[in-house]
Amino acid sequence: MNFVKSLGQLNEEIVHCRKCPRLVEYREKIAREKRRAFRDWEYWGRPVPGFGDSHAKLLILGLAPAAHGGNRTGRVFTGDRSGDFLYEALYRAGFANQPDSTRRDDGLKLKDAYIAAAVRCAPPANKPLPSELANCRPYFEAELRSIRPRAILALGNIAMRAYLGMLKERGEIKSFAEFPFRHGASYRLPGELPRLFASYHPSQQNTFTGKLTEAMLVRVLRDIRRFLQCA
Repeated sequence: MNFVKSLGQLNEEIVHCRKCPRLVEYREKIAREKRRAFRDWEYWGRPVPGFGDSHAKLLILGLAPAAHGGNRTGRVFTGDRSGDFLYEALYRAGFANQPDSTRRDDGLKLKDAYIAAAVRCAPPANKPLPSELANCRPYFEAELRSIRPRAILALGNIAMRAYLGMLKERGEIKSFAEFPFRHGASYRLPGELPRLFASYHPSQQNTFTGKLTEAMLVRVLRDIRRFLQCA
């Protein structure tokens, strides 16, 4: 993946990936067994490609599809409460045409934003293995080459470390220590790398406890909007 692919080509490759036996087994098991509330759904049960504006200036990096969210609907952050929270904030910050994301054909469009994940398959207990993160990394690298964003928003520490780990391995940064994770952080990276922003992940654990509120996430997104307007 050293050349620039179209996002269509890349997403087709992602959807057919079977690199990680543990993830393949889990995502397909969930798709067969289903959750009672979704028993009438035909689950996606495959890797979930990125979604959004192919000319986006902002690339949002999450962790992985939810077992009964993206793994069911086939679109990242769609069909679960994390997605409800995220897309409402994106709508309020002007990056989405509607606040809801329920299924792939619901009319949702992102404006100047693209959403990807560090891992493209739903992992057991929402905890991908280092080898699974490594297997998915080339897809994220290809998205970066294709989109060429000016800002990256990492949702959670794992997503942020996945991105920084890629930069460290390529020799573009020296260590993680220069870029500690904290909500609302903003880092200028070396050279022409995109500006890095960080937010707590919109997981139910964070949103139900008030660790992350909608106002907090909207504030980060509006900070990014201002940066993009001035850059």
